[in-house]
Amino acid sequence: MSKILVLTEKPSVAKDIARVLGCKKSGNGCLIGDKYVITWALGHLVTLADPEAYDDKYKTWRMEDLPMLPEKMKLVVIPQTGKQFRAVSALLNSPEFSELVIATDAGREGELVARWIIQKAHFRKPMKRLWISSQTDKAIKEGFANLKPSSQYDSLYRSAQSRAEADWLVGLNISRALTCKHNAQLSAGRVQTPTLAMIVKREDDIMKFRPKNYYTMRACFDGFSALYKDSSGNANFSDTAAAEKIAGEIKGKTASFTSVKKVYKHSAPPAAYDLTELQRDANKKYSYSAKQTLSIMQSLYETHKLLTYPRTDSRYITDDVVPT
Repeated sequence: MSKILVLTEKPSVAKDIARVLGCKKSGNGCLIGDKYVITWALGHLVTLADPEAYDDKYKTWRMEDLPMLPEKMKLVVIPQTGKQFRAVSALLNSPEFSELVIATDAGREGELVARWIIQKAHFRKPMKRLWISSQTDKAIKEGFANLKPSSQYDSLYRSAQSRAEADWLVGLNISRALTCKHNAQLSAGRVQTPTLAMIVKREDDIMKFRPKNYYTMRACFDGFSALYKDSSGNANFSDTAAAEKIAGEIKGKTASFTSVKKVYKHSAPPAAYDLTELQRDANKKYSYSAKQTLSIMQSLYETHKLLTYPRTDSRYITDDVVPT
């Protein structure tokens, strides 16, 4: 009887799934059960090849060789994790298995981790997708009871692939161009460069800022005070003379209400945190770095099962985790 191979993104997730599926025997880079065999990546095992893999001339950085625009991007095994790739590849190509379940993280990058391994290993058998956002036993069992066709996530894979290739094309070409032009080791990137531009603009705004004093005027009545605003809604005075002139004209006079407006507003509860919002608040409140916050979240997700998948830009949870 053929078995089903399950590919996870990291060893800790493999152990959780193996426990639920009864895979208790250890193998070469895998955990073995009667029906399932669980193997794992170590994050990315495969990545896009460096420029010199396309042409030896790219070993030397020259402006005349730019831009580098390969017709088709090549994939290479990351040397540091080559041993695990070979173990996973051997399992993928074993006749023992009739099917693969992709169980990498439920997100764009998790999809890319699996698909690049599958592509590099030349795997051609049927594939299904486990899509769960928490690592509880209940979520794992329900996930395996509701596996999806892997083709349902082809668009997600293509978006991740496009992001990775855009990073390569923008980052490597512009970094080489800047370095060659200015004879200095300079780098650029699809995200890095616009982020740096925002920082530069903010610093420029700070340097150009010149503080100015302004004044406001309040009228005190029985039980409350009111802020003065002119006909355009402006409450600030740039000099005291104008404010004192108006104050002198109305001092001691009686005010009357011309209209009262009551507004009832309904405020929905805030959405759950995504990674960026939590990193921002953790930095404000506890001075945690973004990396430190992510590390804590990963531990709460993988080890303690207290968080859903942390590397997401979604601020919503699925129905299965509501009771928890």
